[in-house]
Amino acid sequence: MEELQDFAVALTVVSAGLWLALMSTRVTARLRVPAPVVFLIAAAGISDIFPSLSAPVSTRIVERIGVVALIAILFDGGLQIGWRKAQPSLRPIVVLGIVGTFVTAALGTVAAQIILPVSWTTAAIIGSALAPTDPAVMFSVLARRDIGGRVPAILEGEAGANDPVSIALVVGLIAYAASGSFGPGDVADFVVEMAVGTGVGIAGAIMIVRATRTSPLPRAGLIPVRTLALAGLIYGGATLLHGSGFLAVFVAGVWVGDARMPFKGEVERFHSALASLGEIVVFAAIGLTIHLYNISWQMLGYGAAMAAALVLVVRPLAVYPLLAPEKLRRGERLFIGLTGFKGAVPILLAALVVLEDVPDARLIYRLVFVVVAVSVVVQGLALESLAGVLRVPMTARRGPRGFALRIPRRDEPEGVIRLTVAPGARAAGRRIRDLPIGEAAWVALVVRAGRTEQPRGSLVLEPGDEVVLLSDARDETALRHVFTRPRQ
Repeated sequence: MEELQDFAVALTVVSAGLWLALMSTRVTARLRVPAPVVFLIAAAGISDIFPSLSAPVSTRIVERIGVVALIAILFDGGLQIGWRKAQPSLRPIVVLGIVGTFVTAALGTVAAQIILPVSWTTAAIIGSALAPTDPAVMFSVLARRDIGGRVPAILEGEAGANDPVSIALVVGLIAYAASGSFGPGDVADFVVEMAVGTGVGIAGAIMIVRATRTSPLPRAGLIPVRTLALAGLIYGGATLLHGSGFLAVFVAGVWVGDARMPFKGEVERFHSALASLGEIVVFAAIGLTIHLYNISWQMLGYGAAMAAALVLVVRPLAVYPLLAPEKLRRGERLFIGLTGFKGAVPILLAALVVLEDVPDARLIYRLVFVVVAVSVVVQGLALESLAGVLRVPMTARRGPRGFALRIPRRDEPEGVIRLTVAPGARAAGRRIRDLPIGEAAWVALVVRAGRTEQPRGSLVLEPGDEVVLLSDARDETALRHVFTRPRQ
């Protein structure tokens, strides 16, 4: 009986904490502060008041919780983006995710060396750990707002793509700190990780779609659970093959995001809820490992200075030139350069440093915590004002009303085609009545920056518009050339 009572107490505390975390999301929505950072700071404060709560939460446990949470968050993020939305912005996503991460890490290393009294190796680890933008925070922030053009697709895609790059970079630096050697083999390992991760992600996505289409389960509610199990297999398979498991999961989510398959809505809602739960758990767990009384005023000063350098200097210098070839307005490029939210990934990378007992590991962990907390709060509060100054269209997204219309069908409906207008495509800048789509195709709906536009013949299509067409399925390839392929 005593065992059951002890478990009941623990379960009651955890359930109450989860309920309070869910209720707090309403407060964070009004405060315009990203919800994850609230969980992070609140858990850190609670661990100071009740030290016994943080005793069972070790750095290794947090690292494992973070891996599981990131699988759920990255897969859901890929589902939300989808290939249709990512394809027009694929080049900037790849460039920012790979080249931008290395440039940000290099500039961050210089900033850390100038601001902090540390060695170049420690500065490089700090700069690399703080290089990635965080998918949990990015998806949380953008999910509540409708932003025009390709800006949200680039920011979300970058957040999913740069995590594997930063993880590989930090792991390499940890190995260098331990052995003092670095050679061409490390570069080759990185290339292999990215290639294997991409390949396994695509193969896994095909497996998910085929299983959903051809292998029905006794209950529809089990289908999202099977998708979750397959996402875990994708991560594990890619990692065991010496690839990037995180990249594989994200690629699989993007691929599945636009696939036509039964019970798609149930899969999306399940993974959205799971990612939100993972976000709460990982940030709360990270917060429990930090005691605020261990963070000195000097550390706060270092963290604030480093956050200012990253937000105002490092990221804009790294990102803005890389976006120069893209057909984006100056304000949009600058907005992307100033909104690289940090979050759980930098802290989890700092946790890896602690686990490997690298010199200055505790300093790195506390500094990264301060930088993440300061930068996310400041950027979150300034986001809407920044969008207004830079003339980036942004509106608050209304929450779900709780009711939805669902029409179950045994067979997949044909002739419904959803496309996103790509920059430079024949459809971009043209009126609907002037589109070379023939008489058999009909534009049924246009969604621009989260709002529906009446598809009158006089409506001029813009890059980033989502267009729903009713047409013969045999015309889909020709229609894709009009809406998604640049003019030759």
